[in-house]
Amino acid sequence: MSLPQFYDQGCLIAVLTTQPLGRALDYRAPEGGCPLGAFVEVPLGPRKVLGVVWGPGKGDYDLSKIRAAYRVLDAAPMREEMRDFLQRAAAYTLTPLPAMLRLATRAPGLGDPPSMRKIYRRGSGLPDKKTAARTKVLEALAHYGDLSFTLKELAEMAGVGPSVIKGLVAQGVVREEDSPRDLPFARLDPNLPGNALTPDQATGATRLAEAVRSERYGTTLLRGVTGSGKTEVYLEAVAAALSAGRQALVLLPEIALTAAFLTRVEARFGARPAEWHSGATMTERRRIWRMVGQGGAQLVIGARSALFLPFQNLGLIVVDEEHDTSYKQEEGVLYNARDMAVLRASIAGCQVVLASATPSLESWANAQAGKYARLELTSRFGPAVLPEMRAIDMRGESLPANRWVSGDLQRAVEARLARDEQSMLFINRRGYAPITLCRACGHQIGCDDCDARMVEHRFLKRLVCHQCGESKPMPTVCPACAAEDRLAPVGPGVERLGEEAALLFPDAKIATLSSDMYGSARALKAEIESIAEGAADIIIGTQLVAKGHNFPKLTLVGVIDADLGLQGSDLRAAERTFQLMRQVAGRAGRAEKPGTALLQTYQPEHPVIRAILAGDEEEFWAAEAREREAAGVPPYGRMAGIILSGTDVAQVFDAGNLLARQDAPLRKIGAQVFGPAPAPIARVRGRHRVRLLVKAEKSAPLQDALARWVGHLRIKGDLRVAVDIDPQSFY
Repeated sequence: MSLPQFYDQGCLIAVLTTQPLGRALDYRAPEGGCPLGAFVEVPLGPRKVLGVVWGPGKGDYDLSKIRAAYRVLDAAPMREEMRDFLQRAAAYTLTPLPAMLRLATRAPGLGDPPSMRKIYRRGSGLPDKKTAARTKVLEALAHYGDLSFTLKELAEMAGVGPSVIKGLVAQGVVREEDSPRDLPFARLDPNLPGNALTPDQATGATRLAEAVRSERYGTTLLRGVTGSGKTEVYLEAVAAALSAGRQALVLLPEIALTAAFLTRVEARFGARPAEWHSGATMTERRRIWRMVGQGGAQLVIGARSALFLPFQNLGLIVVDEEHDTSYKQEEGVLYNARDMAVLRASIAGCQVVLASATPSLESWANAQAGKYARLELTSRFGPAVLPEMRAIDMRGESLPANRWVSGDLQRAVEARLARDEQSMLFINRRGYAPITLCRACGHQIGCDDCDARMVEHRFLKRLVCHQCGESKPMPTVCPACAAEDRLAPVGPGVERLGEEAALLFPDAKIATLSSDMYGSARALKAEIESIAEGAADIIIGTQLVAKGHNFPKLTLVGVIDADLGLQGSDLRAAERTFQLMRQVAGRAGRAEKPGTALLQTYQPEHPVIRAILAGDEEEFWAAEAREREAAGVPPYGRMAGIILSGTDVAQVFDAGNLLARQDAPLRKIGAQVFGPAPAPIARVRGRHRVRLLVKAEKSAPLQDALARWVGHLRIKGDLRVAVDIDPQSFY
C-alpha cells in the first residue's frame, strides 16, 4: 500500500529532524495539513527545530501527548528520490539518518518567510574623496562584477565598517536597492555555440549527450591526458541536460578551480551558474538551496556537499578530477562524493561523468568490468603536446645540507627565465619546514594536543599543527632542555623552497601557492588568475597546483621530491604518487610551446617512478590491479576502518580489545579483523585514537555485520566510535 501524499490537519505524521535522535518522531500535521516530504518546524522540548515529513506516524505513544507541528516552511517538499538517497547513503556509510539530513539542509534561514532585503552594488558616481577604506569597497565590487551583496557581506569582504558603505551610498557611488531575498538565477542558453572540438572531443561529446538524452542511469569514465579538453566535452553533456529541461551538477575538488571554470561556463551558456562551496556567502547559500529545489537554478558548480542539494530534476552529475582525495569527507559523516554521486544518479535516473587524466583504480576497474562506459581523449587540444618527462638521479648530486634544487633543475629554470617562460617547482609539503629540531638534545617540537610534529610557517612566524590547526609562536629556547638558539628547521616545505628559489634566481618574480598562505578563497583565486596572466616567472606550489589549473606560459615543472609519497604503508601510496606526479607534470606545455617535467628522485629504478616516466598508464593500472586483487583489497575486496577515540587511553584500548574479541558477526561473513592498534597519529585534539581494520570479500554483506558488531559496544564517558567504509587514509 503506497503512502498518502498529503496529510490533513491533525493526522499523525512521522517527522525526521536534524537532531541526533536516531529516528523520526510522531507529530500531528499542522493547520492546513502538509504534503509528504514537507519541511516543517516542530517543537522538541522547549525548542523549535527543523524537520521533514517522512511518512505516517506510528502512533505507538500516548496520543494525548503528541504535539502538533507549528507550520510548513516555504520550501519545495523533499522529493521521494532525495529521501531514498539519504536513507541509502546512511545505510551504506552507517551514518545516523538525522546526520544525513543535516547535510541536506545546510543553508541558513530556511525557516524564514519570504521577505525583502537591502542589497548593494556599484553605482555610477565617484567618491568626493579617496580613502583607503573606500578604495577597498570599490575594489571588492569591481572584483565581483554585477553581483549584489548585503551590507554585512560587503563590509566583511572589503574589511571596512558599514558606515563607509553608507557614506558611498549617499554619494551615489554604491546603489542601495530593495530586492527579494531569493531570486532565480539567470537562464543559461544551451544553444549558444561552443568551442570547436577535435574529432576525439566531438565523438566523446556526442556519446555523452546521447546518454543524457536517454534519461536513464549510466556512468561514464571520461579519461583524457592533461590538456586534452575534457571540460569542453562534458560541457556538451551539460548542454544536453539543459536542453532537455533538466538540471546539472558539476563537482570540483578545489575551490580555487572555480574562478576559471565559471568563466568558461559563462562563455559557453551566456550566464553564470550557481556556485556552492564554503566560500559562498550565507545569503547565496540560502538562495541556491531554495532555487535548486524550485527549478530556478539550472546548473550548480560546487564542492562535494553540493551533492546534497534538493535538485528538482537532476539530469547529469559531473565529478571532475574524480580521483582527487578531497572528495572523501574525513570528519563527521564519512562519505566519498564520487561514490555518492553514482548512488544519487542511479536513484534519479541520470548520467554521471567521472573525468580524470589519472582515474582512481576503483573507477578504472569498474570500467574494465563493464560497469562504467569509457571514453578516451588521447591527445592534447590544439598545438599543445604532452611534456617530455625525465628523472634527475639525486644520488649523483652533492648539494649542501640546506639546498634541494639540483644543478640540472637550476639550469633548466634559468633557460626558461631567459626565454620569458614560466617554471614551477613542486613539493607536497606546506609550511617552511616539517620538523623543528633542537641540535642540543634532539627534541622535535610537537603539538601539545596531538601526536604530530608541528610545522614551521615562517610567514606566520608560528608553528602549526596540520592535524588540529593549533599554533604557537616560534620558540627561542628548546622546551625540553632550555638550550638557546639551538632550534633548527629540518627538511623543506613550500616556503623554504621559495626562499631557496629567491637566492638562486634573484631577478625572478616568484609566487608561492599553498592553501594556507591566503586569508580567503577569493584571495587565492585572484592570485591564480594573476599567475595565469604571467605575473610570476617561477611558481612554488604544493598539490594545490596539480588540480586543473592552466598556466599558458608554463613550460617547465620540477618535482623536488618525487619519492615523498612512496613512503609508508598506505595501500594507495603507489596510485597516489603516480596520479600526483602525472597531474603536476601535466601543467607544463599546455599552449603552443612544448613542456618538460623533471623529477628529482633517489629511486629512479622504483616501479612507480619508471611507470611515470614511461607514460604507460594502462600497464601501471593493470599491474596495480593485479597486486590489489591478489591481496583481496579494494577495489577487489572490501575494507572498513573503526576509529575509537577518547581522552582516557585505557578506556579506548579496552573498547578496542572488547570489539576484537567479540567479532562473531564478522567471522560469520568471513571477514578478518586487524587490531586494535594505535592510529599512526595516536592523539588528535587531546583525544587518543585506536584503529581496527576490517577486511572482507567483495560480495560480503559488510554493513549489516558491522552494524551488529559495533552495536554491541556500550559507549561510556566521552568514548566515540566512527566507522569509515572504504577508508581512503589510515592516519
